[in-house]
Amino acid sequence: MSVVQPKSSFTTRKWWKEAVVYQVYPASFKSGKSASKADGWGDICGIIEKVPYLRSLGVDVLWSSPIYTSPQVDMGYDIANYKSIDPRYGTLADVDLLIKTLGEHQMKLMMDLVVTHTSDQHDWFVESAKSKVSPRRDWYIWRPAQGLDGAGNPIPPNNWAQILGDSLSAWTWHERTQEFYLTLHTSEQVDLNWENPDVIAAVYDVMEFWLSRGVAGFRMDVINLISKEQSFPDAPIIDPSSKYQPGERFYTNGPRFHEYMHGIYDNVLSKYDTITVGETPYITDMEEIIRAVGSTARELNMAFNFDHMEIEDVKTKGESKWSLRDWKLTELKGIFSGWQKRMKEWDGWNAIFLECHDQARSVSRYTKDTDEFRGRAAKLLALLETTLGGTIYLYQGQEIGMRNFPLEWDPETDYKDIESVNFWKRSKQLHPAGSEELAKAKKLLQKKARDHARTPMQWCAAPNAGFTVPGVTPWMRVNDDFKTVNVESQMNFPCHEREELSVWQYWQHALEFRKLHKDAFVYGDFEDLDFENEGVYAYLRMDAEKKETWLVAMNWTDSTIEWALPPGIQVTHWVSSSLQTTAIELDQRVIKLRAFEGLVGCCNLV
Repeated sequence: MSVVQPKSSFTTRKWWKEAVVYQVYPASFKSGKSASKADGWGDICGIIEKVPYLRSLGVDVLWSSPIYTSPQVDMGYDIANYKSIDPRYGTLADVDLLIKTLGEHQMKLMMDLVVTHTSDQHDWFVESAKSKVSPRRDWYIWRPAQGLDGAGNPIPPNNWAQILGDSLSAWTWHERTQEFYLTLHTSEQVDLNWENPDVIAAVYDVMEFWLSRGVAGFRMDVINLISKEQSFPDAPIIDPSSKYQPGERFYTNGPRFHEYMHGIYDNVLSKYDTITVGETPYITDMEEIIRAVGSTARELNMAFNFDHMEIEDVKTKGESKWSLRDWKLTELKGIFSGWQKRMKEWDGWNAIFLECHDQARSVSRYTKDTDEFRGRAAKLLALLETTLGGTIYLYQGQEIGMRNFPLEWDPETDYKDIESVNFWKRSKQLHPAGSEELAKAKKLLQKKARDHARTPMQWCAAPNAGFTVPGVTPWMRVNDDFKTVNVESQMNFPCHEREELSVWQYWQHALEFRKLHKDAFVYGDFEDLDFENEGVYAYLRMDAEKKETWLVAMNWTDSTIEWALPPGIQVTHWVSSSLQTTAIELDQRVIKLRAFEGLVGCCNLV
């Protein structure tokens, strides 16, 4: 079937470009169960309960991480049935009610689409594993052993490492049929074989099932890993201390990736007015990215870029995520400003995000999360995100400045994520108890583990932070600061009696301001100012006809900075500060920016 390429461009108005997307991690968002049925897990009824709350914040789209039937090895990203809901979350009827309730509040639902792999408990894989002649055998990627090692153990087809356990093979041995099957993430998550047209048809069917039910679109989990290099070669040795090596160059944006994505668009997405965003790790080449997210690409609306999420990583030694280095503000500017300019130039679209379920808390990563500075810094990040061009993605708890939990938490009991568990297990194998190296590993967990995004949402100062009823133990420990950092206290913060807004109130204000001036902040031009300054991040946002020009200036340090306005810029009036609600009078050419303060001013270019 021939499909005409849509006429579109960067400035073409689309509802999904102007949307504010709020990601819910269902297990940790809100338990709607009664005291007699509460099990310490969040659920769909809890999400429904909070729809009015999300609307009051300024949210347009709710993106839910997976709620499908799952053994929960990787918190629902190991799906055992795409068309049923895990009982701990609810039922299909609950999803229908959620869609209806969102619609009543002028909101939409976006689901997580995880079709690179399934759980090993999915019926498809159970059938595939029965025998080598099973009708579904080639729905997954099976390969014989290379031979036996000195101990008589089968040798995997290549040396690829698991993504969530880099000391483990990406291949899992199946004793019954005497072959390996590919498991890039964990041994329980089995990679689907997209070379098989029946697999592709099954994915189309899953998507149609949810779209016809009223879902508005999908976040596509590691979608650019669906096409593998079919020769499955060994990966080069990056980490000599490990038996297995990162193999992403052979399965990222593989040889048929764009063919598969065109098929998804032409056969399914083109029938609906959808929002789509791809999780597309490992890719930085702009031409390759635009092939997927360009305005006429017929693949995805946008994709998450992870450059800023990897700014702390030491990449020269093959240490990947579990490493830390100091970085400069100009590096972060280069990432954000670069994407602002390139997407405009290349006619693509940005997904603007600072947090998600796979990343530590932004206020702990990019700023100072001490009691003195946490609130200020969280508002600075809100100003950054709401003044950059693209679709905004806001993660649960970000709107109140939730931070990483303390170093004192025990890696043995308080960290739940499979990636963290694997990292700590390997660290203990490599380093003796009490060693400096093991202490460093613990600090890396406290800084970078995915667990920090997964602590229960802090609704109030009541027991369990209001996430579930008192007397029930949440599936994951609540962060220790919930009595002072919670939604209730921030929504009721007496801003009229003081100069400053709470983090929640500032997010609400900033989102409303963005929507009022979307021509500049969503679709407009971007220009850096004073780029080499390591303390201040400043830029202009302008609508296409230059009717509105806004100056954004942010102090990224914990001290007051004097900053001189660049020549040719005349601020007519300062509209807001992230630290006060009263009128701002700063007429001088040199302005004082307090610690972690951001200003927005209306200006003329002279």
